[in-house]
Amino acid sequence: MITLGSSISHFIAAQPHFSFPGSPVANEEIVLRWIHIVAGIIWIGLLYFVVLVGTPVLKGLEDVTRRKVYPALISRSMLWIRWSALITVLVGLRYYMILLQADAQNSGNPGLQWRWLGEWFLVWLVAYAIIYALQMPFGGPLAGGWLRAILIALVVIAASWLILAWNAGPEVSNAHLCISVGGGLGLIMLMNAWGIIWRVQKRMIAWTRASFESDTPIPEKAAKMVQFSTFATRTAFWLSFPMLFFMAASEHYPFLSSIGH
Repeated sequence: MITLGSSISHFIAAQPHFSFPGSPVANEEIVLRWIHIVAGIIWIGLLYFVVLVGTPVLKGLEDVTRRKVYPALISRSMLWIRWSALITVLVGLRYYMILLQADAQNSGNPGLQWRWLGEWFLVWLVAYAIIYALQMPFGGPLAGGWLRAILIALVVIAASWLILAWNAGPEVSNAHLCISVGGGLGLIMLMNAWGIIWRVQKRMIAWTRASFESDTPIPEKAAKMVQFSTFATRTAFWLSFPMLFFMAASEHYPFLSSIGH
């Protein structure tokens, strides 16, 4: 005989409800992914704002207005860009290490995670050293942005192929391989943000503010520095597209999981 109490209990149990995983790793992963996504949206969103909106608008302003607006707009934008970039990459790195650990355990060789991580840093740091040099202001044939952009694209393709070739294997997951590429691109973007763009912009902010408040001239070397920063910003802008693809593909488009030696 079904009682009223049992009917109510059955009705309540049948309704949608929260059922959180009991695994600490699963809970850590969702927290890491949530922070990674939120910080990444702030970072990439502001990068797009600066490239697509902020810079064109500033160029169209009168000189006095631009010198007044530039320090406030860029200093606040760079504050959010550089710290959200750092959080995105650090949290993503922790998530990547969890994936490496899982794949290493599946392979029967737990020490593989450290080899994979070392190879990942080696490949992308060497790639960045080359890209850094290619972003610097040049004369002659390299003065044009298109040739340097092509060379940077070739470096990125070579680094991506190399890291996939080194990490590939039957025990390696699609997420591991995708993040090996997407995370590497994110690392390059982070180093551009801190190592080039912010280094230049903090000087430009100070010089522009002094120029507006005290009518002091902006140093002549500023033009070359702005060229350096602008090219680095555009590099990050274009690298964000394959970076976002590989990050999304890590969980939703398993196209690399079949790679083997």
